[in-house]
Amino acid sequence: MNLFNLEDQIILVTGACGVLGGGIAKYLLENKATVILLHYKETPLLERIHEFKAISDKVDGYVCNVVEEESLQEVASTIMAKYGKIDVLINAAGGNKPGATVAPGQSVFDVDIEQFKQVIDLNLFGSILPSLVFGKEMSKHKKGTIINMSSMAADRVITRVMGYSASKAAIDNFTKWMSVELAQKYGEGMRVNAVAPGFFIGNQNRALLTNEDGTYTDRGHTIIRNTPMGRFGEADELNGAIHYLCSEASKFVTGIVVPVDGGFSAYSGV
Repeated sequence: MNLFNLEDQIILVTGACGVLGGGIAKYLLENKATVILLHYKETPLLERIHEFKAISDKVDGYVCNVVEEESLQEVASTIMAKYGKIDVLINAAGGNKPGATVAPGQSVFDVDIEQFKQVIDLNLFGSILPSLVFGKEMSKHKKGTIINMSSMAADRVITRVMGYSASKAAIDNFTKWMSVELAQKYGEGMRVNAVAPGFFIGNQNRALLTNEDGTYTDRGHTIIRNTPMGRFGEADELNGAIHYLCSEASKFVTGIVVPVDGGFSAYSGV
């Protein structure tokens, strides 16, 4: 028996047009899963589906807003009518806003509370609502896996990113709480885990970590000094942990947060 076989799995990926979500979706397609991309804008979604068709015809996608329950319900009904099941939900949608950070020269008292709330809404409720809507469909079969995206900002102080840190800390708690709730109420087939990426350069943080000439900013250098492997992560380095959590290889694993961080979370700085 191949514990890592994904061939018969129906896997949903929110934020599927982002760097990390898109990379995860591509990898899962390459490993023969049926992957359903969810994104809130139609044009990038259709472009991504077209791109992935070159890899596998087992790609599908729907316009879906992860912070609107009605949108999620409509998509869930469509998916269940077409596929009859959902095996895995990967909550990769997320992000940050400038007003929810403490910029150089500012203090915490300058944070824009409205943008702070928007970051909480996207990162926290953008995972809670899909988990409730799609998780309910999974619970009818007493089988399904939810994978959330945590962060190194969840359990330690990463300066400046106040709103993002608060939302990701809540994701850790929600992951553990939901894992207990689903296992106790619906059985061992329901699992909830999270992956906590270390520092990966994406579109949203590129300017914070690198200069225009490709050299590191002061913040970039600080992160590298505190990462024992001495580099930033590559997007495809999340794939092994995701594959494990999707597969039968982790069928007795629930309620954990897996760091994929080059040793950042283990290092004390001395």
